[in-house]
Amino acid sequence: MQVDSELLNDLYLSPLMTLRERAETAELAKSGSVEVLRARLIQHQVLGDFDLSWEGIQSMPHREIGEVLKIFGIKSSGSHKERRQRLWLHLNFDSRRMTIERLAEIDREKLHELCQFLELPLTGNRTVLMGRVAGVLTSQSKGWGRIKRSLRRNGIIVSSKNEEVIINRNEDDLIESENENKKIIPEIKDEVSNAALEDAHDSLMIGFEDADFGVQGDILTIQARVEDLDRMIGTIIKNRDGAWGQKEIDLLIRLAIRRGWPLKDDRVKQRLSEVATNIAEIKGADLGKITDLETNEMEHMNRIKHKLSLVEKILSEEIRD
Repeated sequence: MQVDSELLNDLYLSPLMTLRERAETAELAKSGSVEVLRARLIQHQVLGDFDLSWEGIQSMPHREIGEVLKIFGIKSSGSHKERRQRLWLHLNFDSRRMTIERLAEIDREKLHELCQFLELPLTGNRTVLMGRVAGVLTSQSKGWGRIKRSLRRNGIIVSSKNEEVIINRNEDDLIESENENKKIIPEIKDEVSNAALEDAHDSLMIGFEDADFGVQGDILTIQARVEDLDRMIGTIIKNRDGAWGQKEIDLLIRLAIRRGWPLKDDRVKQRLSEVATNIAEIKGADLGKITDLETNEMEHMNRIKHKLSLVEKILSEEIRD
């Protein structure tokens, strides 16, 4: 995708007052934060030939919308739907104001409208709708609203090459990896079928129909994040050599909690674990498999135990002598 790289670089590095002057000169609204202004200027001056209305975003091919997200300087990985949601949020809201806490102040009509634009189910009461929107905001957290730090610091070099791929096995960075093309375990499915996701969505609530309001609210919030759950499970499996067991479940729970998922209730946590295991099995994970690293650790421990047993045997023989 050919763009004016010098202009884009300048917009990335310009402070608020400069962006306001640019917006005024271009007869664009100059209100909003530096990130909102930057997105507005990129939309109209760098990508002016593109239809970035909601309808236009819906019609964008998967690859093209990924390139557009990179031009805006925000996260570009994820499913086609996640990319559409992220771009629409970036163009229409200030991430500092569109937060989960602010959703409590929004009436049902506005929540219904948000669900429509975020491609979410439109049925349910205000609490259900709020849970769905909250799920998207959580799954898209830090992916939109602000350009990447490296761009804010260094600007951009527009290239036709794929952006650098970094695999970071640190828990905090595991899901945020931009490595959407690398296939560590080829037989693992990237995404399960819609039917499987629907089954997972329904399975979360089974047995909680008569639970108290707080627990049901937690389940509803997690239900809204089933697609994000699918992606997290896939990333964990690939980075754990195709294995899925208790250690992988524990890692999933830690990652989910760090991302604000409501998992204080042990029953909710257990249900999430069960549903996640079902998804992992559908993806082709080896349930109960021990990774190579764990195998090496176990072999090392076994060797130590064997040597200790030999020492104990020798000592016992010396004592008898």
